[in-house]
Parts: sequence; structure tokens; C-alpha cells
Amino acid sequence: MSPATTPGHHPAMRSITRAPIILALAAILLASLVPAASAAVALPTADAVSQAERSALTLTNRRRTDRGLAALQWDTRLAELARARATFMAKTGTFSHEQNGDNVFDMMSDAGITWFGAGEIIAWNTAADLAHSTAFAVQGWMESAPHKAILLSTGYNYVAFGLAVSPTTGKRYWAGVYLKGPDRTSAWIKAGTVAKSVVDAGHVKVTITWAGSDTHLQVLTSGFRDFQLQRRRVGSDWFTFSPTTSKTYSRVWDRNGAYEFRVRARDKAGLWSPWTTYEINT
Repeated sequence: MSPATTPGHHPAMRSITRAPIILALAAILLASLVPAASAAVALPTADAVSQAERSALTLTNRRRTDRGLAALQWDTRLAELARARATFMAKTGTFSHEQNGDNVFDMMSDAGITWFGAGEIIAWNTAADLAHSTAFAVQGWMESAPHKAILLSTGYNYVAFGLAVSPTTGKRYWAGVYLKGPDRTSAWIKAGTVAKSVVDAGHVKVTITWAGSDTHLQVLTSGFRDFQLQRRRVGSDWFTFSPTTSKTYSRVWDRNGAYEFRVRARDKAGLWSPWTTYEINT
């Protein structure tokens, strides 16, 4: 195992942190990169790269939740920016927060992203295995006070990570883009129980329960609004009830029928969870 892939020893890792726009640059770029690889570089598949990027989110959120902080939510818009940032560094061999005269804050504004605070962290390493590269990047950020402050910040609610591999040197370039922005995460819903009790020879009382609320963000959580309920006899049209905050529903239905009942949750930003559907035979 080479020094660059030895756990706890990262001589080939470099990183810079840019704190929220109101703060100054928090770390200084260190010089001296490893020599270019003499052999052709085997580039990872797109799926492997995407998996590594999501793994960086998992490792980051594990460190946050272990400390009682809310998990950061993945933002697909930031993912495009983070991947673009990593790709630029990998193709050009540069290691900087500047890209053709712009920075990630300019890129967010150009993309029409509303943000009240933002940050970027970058890193590179030479770990061939992408799982190791991911772990080294996150751990390296955690071992640097300015980077750790970004990872564990209480000022962000969204993040995405981008990874790209230099086709000439094989270096793994990482970019993490953090955002404090409007709540874009829907409420959540979870199926509960279905209880049936016989009323008489022709009827059954059905009681359905569920759980749900708004997804908690570190900042700017919209808050829970209500549930929407629908029911139907299989093959007929859905009947929609008035919005409710109750987490239970009871109704007497005909015996020997096939019914469907579904529920979804909405937050105060108007974002709906997927439907949770119950199939009920009486």
C-alpha cells in the first residue's frame, strides 16, 4: 500500500475551504503535486463515480448526526456544479476555487440558485480505489479545522459532492458545494397499521394509521402542513377527503370488497411526499 493510500497518512491530499460568502478564505493552498503517472490512467465508470459521490454524503452525514446535527440533503443542482468543478480541476490540473475567472458562488447565481449562504471545499488524493479516495477526502477535511467547520456547520441545509479523475495523472479531485437555501425537501410519510373488526354480516370497520411530518433540515425547515387522503373501491374513481392533520382514519366498509386507501404529506412550502397506498380486502 502506497503512502497516499495508507489510513491516517495523506501526504498527497490538498484542500481549500471557502466559508460562507461573508467570511474570508479559510485555508491556504499548499504546493507540490505528485508526479504525473507514467502509464495510461484507467478511468472509473460513471456509476462508480456517482456511487462515490453519494458515499461522501453518507460519510459526511454520519459525522454530523453523531454530533446531534441534522443530515444535509442532496441537491441535484449543486451536484452538477460540484461535478463540473471537479471535472475542471481534473482536466486542467489546477487546484483552485477559481474557474475561468468565476467561483462557485458565481456559478450558483448564474444557474439561478437562490442561496443565503454557501461554501465550497476541495481536495485531491491518489487513492486508486474510489471508496478509499472518498474516505480520505472526508477524513482529510475533518482533520483540518476550517474544513471541519464547513462539514459540521449549522448554517447549511443542502450539499453535493463531485468527483473527477485526471486522465493524465490519475489524481482524484473532489469538490463539495454547500448551500443555505429555501426548503426543497418534501414532507415524509410512512405506512402504519390496518385493523379490521366485523360490524355485522355485511360490514367491516377498518382503521388505518400512518406517520408523517416535514423533513427536518439544519436550517429553514418549512414545517408540516397536512395530509391528503383518498379512497376508492378498486376499479372506481378516487374520492378525496379534506386536508387533515390526523394520523388515523376509520370507516365502515362493505364485506367482500377490494379497496384502496392512500395518504401523502405536505409541508408549508407545498412540497408533497409520494403516496403511501394500502390495499384492503374486507
